[in-house]
Amino acid sequence: MKITAIGSAVLMTTMIATSSYASVLTMCTEGSPETFNPQLTNNGVTSNVLTQIYDGLVSVRQSDLSIEPALAERWEVSGDGKTYRFHLRKGVRWQSNDDFTPSREFNATDVLFTFNRMMDVNNPYHKVSGGTYIGFENKLGDLLQKVVRVDDHTVEFVLSRSDATFLGIMAFQPMNILSAEYADTMLAQNTAVQLDTTPIGTGPFQFEAYQQDSVVRLKAFHDSWGAVSGDKKRTALVDNVIMAITPDASSRVQRVLAGECHIALYPNLADAQTIRNSQNVRLAETEIASSGFLTFNFKDPKFQDIRVREALALAIDINSLVDAVFQGTGYATAAIIPGMFWGHNAEIKPRPYDPEKARALLAEAGYADGFETEIWAIPVIRPYMPNGRRAAELIQSDWAKLGIKASIVTYEWAEYLKRSRAGEAQVGMFGGSWDYPDPSQIPNSYFSCNLDNKPSPSNIGQWCNDEYNAIMRSAAAAKTQQERAELYKKLQVVFNREVPAVILGSAKSLTAISKKVHGYEPVAVGTTPLAGVWVDE
Repeated sequence: MKITAIGSAVLMTTMIATSSYASVLTMCTEGSPETFNPQLTNNGVTSNVLTQIYDGLVSVRQSDLSIEPALAERWEVSGDGKTYRFHLRKGVRWQSNDDFTPSREFNATDVLFTFNRMMDVNNPYHKVSGGTYIGFENKLGDLLQKVVRVDDHTVEFVLSRSDATFLGIMAFQPMNILSAEYADTMLAQNTAVQLDTTPIGTGPFQFEAYQQDSVVRLKAFHDSWGAVSGDKKRTALVDNVIMAITPDASSRVQRVLAGECHIALYPNLADAQTIRNSQNVRLAETEIASSGFLTFNFKDPKFQDIRVREALALAIDINSLVDAVFQGTGYATAAIIPGMFWGHNAEIKPRPYDPEKARALLAEAGYADGFETEIWAIPVIRPYMPNGRRAAELIQSDWAKLGIKASIVTYEWAEYLKRSRAGEAQVGMFGGSWDYPDPSQIPNSYFSCNLDNKPSPSNIGQWCNDEYNAIMRSAAAAKTQQERAELYKKLQVVFNREVPAVILGSAKSLTAISKKVHGYEPVAVGTTPLAGVWVDE
């Protein structure tokens, strides 16, 4: 029997009203959000909050890692691949707060405002909150020419060149849509920054309160388009979400075991068996698309010498590091594109541990007695690096055998990101998880440069290589996936040969989840939504 959208919505409402769901979902998270505007960040801690509030034109379908409709119901691509026409969903309502009540539904004006803020230096919002749009600049800075309003529910994105990565990029969180009416209202009240601190979106949950370094509170938005259309996976099934900011991983585990949190993100690997032994908590082990690495700062003359970079790579006992740091959840790799993606080059293997060859290369480069440097250690647990401090200590010990005196540096996560992107790290531990299902995301964000040889904002080592960048551009312009895959394999050969960074391994992501929680399964690409999740009383 066919059920209409209205019928589905009624059925969903009946299900929610009659089910004995708990009204609160509590999650122990590892850090505070940088901002409440998705345009201004691309870090995972912040994404965990903003994914619940905002929507993009498209999103990632986790079942097959394809792109599916969201605020756009469908789209067409011009024959030359340079114009994408999106047909916008009708009847989508905006959230509200004490200072703003929307007078209209989502339409093309909101799409134009969202992208013009990032593109147009004369837009009144361009420099609000610092005006740094890392995700946009990385992905669309020299690609997107303009966004054109066709009518209230149709927009066109005009590109400077055909680019096969574009549709995936549109699922990237920095491309989520903001309310133009909310922006105009705040601007008229001389409180423009409120757009970025008190968010208004179209997603299943809306912002309620934030206490710095303590808690983020969200509440269900029952008029979201997902709820209205009867889409359970896009519907809030709890009334409130409490994100308890708990930087210490062991404390997060203890809280979930004690029933204080329903979900604990990124537990220590050492606590995995304790979670497995629990009667009330399960351990989710998720294969996730991520890549962690140790970058060399090319502003430092010694790191411009490939002999130095090669020596430092050979001097790291990668297999021992992976065993000690990933504790059975990871594996050593030298390929920057993980095995779950087409384009992964399985022939690229980690360099063998060879301190004697490393010592000879350093002597040849004029550093027979070594040198002093820094190793920056990631301060939070990430899928690509579960223990940054321990990894840095092991590398420090390996390098000391060559006479290299490396001091370990770290900062609170937001400060770490800021300083790394400012190019302060001599040897920077960094990495990322894929937000959309295209192999190019991390290789492009962290190691590419534009046609003017300007490094992308997340290229913290400021490495620019003409061959690498030409392959990246060719892969984006390629017509078939097979052709793109072969180019990405070639890209990884160049990366491995030039050693701008050392890949530190890849691992599963661990999550501790109360057995009272249903519908929450950590995703392989992007950030896990809390829509469609419910908790037993």
